[in-house]
Amino acid sequence: MVVLNKIYTRTGDDGTTALGTGERRPKYDLRVSAYGTVDETNAAIGVVRLHLAQSPALDRMLGLIQNDLFDLGADLAVPQREGKAERLRMLASQVERLERDIDTLNAPLAELTSFILPGGTPAAAHLHVARTICRRAERIMVELAANPDEPVSDAGIQYMNRLSDFLFVAGRAENDNGAKDVLWVPGANR
Repeated sequence: MVVLNKIYTRTGDDGTTALGTGERRPKYDLRVSAYGTVDETNAAIGVVRLHLAQSPALDRMLGLIQNDLFDLGADLAVPQREGKAERLRMLASQVERLERDIDTLNAPLAELTSFILPGGTPAAAHLHVARTICRRAERIMVELAANPDEPVSDAGIQYMNRLSDFLFVAGRAENDNGAKDVLWVPGANR
């Protein structure tokens, strides 16, 4: 259970923050950047949801994703260590649910014949912003995982990889199933 009765603690005034293990790290630490960027993805998804009054199924999917992103933040904030009690970890079932949701959203979409420019409806534009933040979070997590002393769950990395795909497909779905997609025209401005 999380209890937040006092929001400021002053413990970060020295430029450090605590992981879930209690270990203090600089605020610029790659692990802190990873879970911070996951949180940024979550906030961007919250903005998307403001534009989904006509899309309750997508709103419901995004609500589940926001909860998953808190799970991922908890996973990243408590690095898995040998001999330590297991904490909240991302699961393959969360990745599989995302894949099913991608397939559901993708089924009615027309095949793409060009890259698309972020835009179209407000919801689609915000979904593309969330997608780019998600990709940044994934890159940071992969960089972190490249250090053998900084474990990152495979399911967590897979989740963020699928989530960026989900956000792309959801953007197309919100663009009238692709009818309002703004297509890239290579060399159009020469």
